[in-house]
Amino acid sequence: MKYKDEKYEKAERGSTKILPKTVLLILLCGLSFYLGGLYCGKNKLQVNDVAKAGSSYNSPQSVSFPECSSDYQDYTPCTDPRKWKKYGTHRLTFMERHCPPVFDRKQCLVPPPNGYKSPIRWPKSKNECWYRNVPYDWINKQKSNQHWLKKEGEKFIFPGGGTMFPNGVSAYVDLMQDLIPEMKDGTIRTAIDTGCGVASWGGDLLDRGILTVSLAPRDNHEAQVQFALERGIPAILGIISTQRLPFPSNSFDMAHCSRCLIPWTEFGGVYLLEIHRILRPGGFWVLSGPPVNYENRWKGWDTTVEEQRSNYEKLQDLLSSMCFKLYAKKDDIAVWQKSPDNTCYNKLSNDPDAYPPKCDDSLEPDSAWYTPLRPCVVVPSPKLKKTDLESTPKWPERLHSTPERVSDVPGGNGGLFKRDSSKWKTRAKHYKKLLPTIGSDKIRNVMDMNTAYGGLAAALVDDPLWVMNVVSSYAANTLPVVFDRGLIGTYHDWCEAFSTYPRTYDLLHVDGLFTSESQRCEMKYVMLEMDRILRPNGYAIIRESSYFADTIASVAKGLRWSCRKEQTESESENEKLLVCQKKLWYSSETK
Repeated sequence: MKYKDEKYEKAERGSTKILPKTVLLILLCGLSFYLGGLYCGKNKLQVNDVAKAGSSYNSPQSVSFPECSSDYQDYTPCTDPRKWKKYGTHRLTFMERHCPPVFDRKQCLVPPPNGYKSPIRWPKSKNECWYRNVPYDWINKQKSNQHWLKKEGEKFIFPGGGTMFPNGVSAYVDLMQDLIPEMKDGTIRTAIDTGCGVASWGGDLLDRGILTVSLAPRDNHEAQVQFALERGIPAILGIISTQRLPFPSNSFDMAHCSRCLIPWTEFGGVYLLEIHRILRPGGFWVLSGPPVNYENRWKGWDTTVEEQRSNYEKLQDLLSSMCFKLYAKKDDIAVWQKSPDNTCYNKLSNDPDAYPPKCDDSLEPDSAWYTPLRPCVVVPSPKLKKTDLESTPKWPERLHSTPERVSDVPGGNGGLFKRDSSKWKTRAKHYKKLLPTIGSDKIRNVMDMNTAYGGLAAALVDDPLWVMNVVSSYAANTLPVVFDRGLIGTYHDWCEAFSTYPRTYDLLHVDGLFTSESQRCEMKYVMLEMDRILRPNGYAIIRESSYFADTIASVAKGLRWSCRKEQTESESENEKLLVCQKKLWYSSETK
């Protein structure tokens, strides 16, 4: 407009000396510039709006987030006990994921408990934690005779007890190793513990080279998963109810239930069928507690010996029908092995009266994000010749061996896998220069928020940490490769909250997540979620396009993080690194 007015004024001042045609020409030119300015300005506004819509941020100058009230200190948005009354009690569905709608999402910073301290460092943390960090006495009071934990002064101490291992978890696992020699030679590397208690079993296995995902639902009292992660032991919130667990098929080498109170033979055996799905061919399922050793234990179970005998026979029949064989049994522990080949399943296919039946091909076996459980047997693909436990290289060789299932990933092959591994070795070395605390006792719980093949976890395998590898439920399905390497991970959609308590990770790593998901997710919620699960004084390494870097940094400032921008190892102009640290602060309500 200013440009048009100047031209018009010049035309007026010179009107007595300029021919009318010239005046008309100048007016037409001014009009064209004016219309052009409107058109270009409109386009410029649209481009800015698209950028804002893509990044889903407010302007960098206005980003700020208030504190949540102190009663949200253990807020788990998708498993919130405040909302349980809205959902059914059948099969404990209320404990499954039920995420809040967009209009009900919290846009505030979750405060730590009053008196929160930086967690005790690994490996000391395996046996003790600060009481104020997980200030819940329920287990201590209700399970005191079982020695799960005990309160001593300002700390909780974890003596390694449990319902089924009164002599301590180490003696329990020693017996288990006698029954399963594959636990000693690197054959078994990954395990899942359903109904994990305070994760003492998974903690003990870490010393034996076995990496365990400890699984338990969110509850009002026990905070089992929170205790596990506070100790530095891998864990995730979850329950086998009506939905599949967020893991691919044929993943874990071993599954474990120690009096986890899951009704394995009810509802058509769907819970045990889910264990069968996620267990690798030739893998082991370990059960201690009812009805195992019913002959000697039935009096303590408030039942009759006849009832427990019937329960055991029913369980044995169900396991046999889905191609498990009893592998070993002694005292309170029974071990079954999943069929290592498809011979048993071929018989199942030829029997029209078989129950549970073989699953049809309409449901992909790795589909595991809000996928309903089905009362049928997922049969391993016959084209997979090297996925069974016996054919899988032993740990640690399997970490760098090209998994067979790489070829199932679009565009995946052995060469790409090797290049990815090499790339992450270089990147991890660069990260350690930028953040020397990686490899120290200050970083124990790590999450790679959008991994491909678990390359970062593999590059950091010799450091005193573990990595939860997350594969987007909307990305290429690379999670089977992660498990085939002997690493652990889960599916997740970052448009929703992750299944963990607040303050449970020391380091979050992001590689292009904001670019890849910006058209689906409001990224401010992703960063609020990162803040929720990151421990105070914890770190985030955000590897992102230069386009997003400055805006992300401004949002991080609103989260009370301190960030610095760094070059990538290749010094690319198209990609930047943000190295951020979350500050420790306390709720203003407690001051």
